[in-house]
Amino acid sequence: MSNQRLSEFDIQEAIKEVANLMGVSARTAPKSAGKDFVVIKVIYGEEVNKLAEEMVHYGEEFSKKNFDRDGDNVKNSLAVLLIGLKEAQSLGLNCGACGYDQCSDRISHKSNEFDGPQCAFRLLDMGIAIGSAVKTAGIMNVDNRVMYRAGVVAKKMGLIDADFVMGIPLSVTGKNIYFDR
Repeated sequence: MSNQRLSEFDIQEAIKEVANLMGVSARTAPKSAGKDFVVIKVIYGEEVNKLAEEMVHYGEEFSKKNFDRDGDNVKNSLAVLLIGLKEAQSLGLNCGACGYDQCSDRISHKSNEFDGPQCAFRLLDMGIAIGSAVKTAGIMNVDNRVMYRAGVVAKKMGLIDADFVMGIPLSVTGKNIYFDR
């Protein structure tokens, strides 16, 4: 059997399959009280390039550190999985973790980067969904990294309709591009 390298077409198709499986993992991850406020979207190609450019621009415009570095990583990625929360209702435990003693007192507001406050249990739901998605990427040996900065800019660009977002760029190279930066 010959030792062939995957063609770029094969890699793009593989990334699409892995990104879809990551989305399935995020969707089926357990959610508090069985209520799902997690939103998921995958971007490819030109949308990835636009996100990368806007990340660099955002960092320059607002003097925010490392948006250029992460933007460069996104530029060199084949896809970005976006996972967020949209209109996440409080769980109703009145636990105070969001900063309010009573869930009914929590007043949502638009913020510079994300909208909040978010119910801590809904944030945990999103974190579990992210963990499930990156576990799937890991099983498939696809390099990835959870990025706050990609989420900020994806939300600002309207790439995903969500109040709070994280981005997970995906790469298939001989060395993981997201570490040793």
